[in-house]
Amino acid sequence: MTVSTRDSSANLGRVAVFAALIIVLGTVVVPLPSGVPITGQTLGVMLAGLVLGPRIAPWSIAVVLALAAVGLPVLAGGRGGLGVFVGPTVGYMIGWIAGVIVIGLLLRTGRFTWWRAAVAALVGGVLVVYAFGIPVQALVTGVPLDLTALSSLAFLPGDLIKVAAATLIAVALRRAYPRAFADRREPLAAAA
Repeated sequence: MTVSTRDSSANLGRVAVFAALIIVLGTVVVPLPSGVPITGQTLGVMLAGLVLGPRIAPWSIAVVLALAAVGLPVLAGGRGGLGVFVGPTVGYMIGWIAGVIVIGLLLRTGRFTWWRAAVAALVGGVLVVYAFGIPVQALVTGVPLDLTALSSLAFLPGDLIKVAAATLIAVALRRAYPRAFADRREPLAAAA
């Protein structure tokens, strides 16, 4: 088996593991009247971006969305089917793809540190996802953009907790098992 084949196999495994993680975290659901529930899935999205990087992480999101499109109940609350792609959450799901790319790019601009991981998870996992999700939710629900943005503040405390959790998990994983990371760069900077 060549190095290239081994790397490809490892990356396919990583994609499958993170797609499964995102799906499992979708079982953690707190419904809200807005139609967009609080879920654990964005924690999985943040972790995918932190661990898999900007080239591989989008594939884990694509797997989840493809499984949802064919009708499997892989999204929050056991939802699936083409109907979810015209509902109020579709912008957030599109934002997951852009978010993991941004997380991966921000994290790879320098040495892996806890604060760089936290900033990347915050920017890509919250701000970018909201930038896609809120306007599309407003469009689909017919609620004005400013009111939709205001109602989305209900998600912020939970998302900040997920940023902290994703950072702690990624830092611990980087120290304990750096081979899990797709980029295979140097281990976590001890002093940073």
